[in-house]
Amino acid sequence: MAGGLEPAYRHSTGLVDVLDRVLDKGLVIAGDIRVSLAEVELLTIRIRLLVCSIDKAQEIGLDWWRDDPNLSVAARKLASENQALRAQVVLLEERLTALESAAPRAPAARARSGESRSQKSETGKKNRR
Repeated sequence: MAGGLEPAYRHSTGLVDVLDRVLDKGLVIAGDIRVSLAEVELLTIRIRLLVCSIDKAQEIGLDWWRDDPNLSVAARKLASENQALRAQVVLLEERLTALESAAPRAPAARARSGESRSQKSETGKKNRR
């Protein structure tokens, strides 16, 4: 009976080794499924599957779960902050548009009046001499 348990034990060790190797190195499964009727393609499904450890995924640049608001609290906070900032930008742009439309010539008029005052003061200095 002890001989009957040994193969199962070795099999589970082999499975652990295979799983460890797959997670360490990674495994890519790619395939396409096409459904056609009378040589007319009706549906195409492209399957790309990557199985690896989190460390390996980060090493190759696949860390999308960090930025997914459904999976990360930090990403959820960042998304809500981003939404609040966008609302503030819209509000500030509306205020700026309202200010520009209320007094479009005020800065130009002030600049012209400032120039004419300086010209008048120079003319007055010349006349005094």
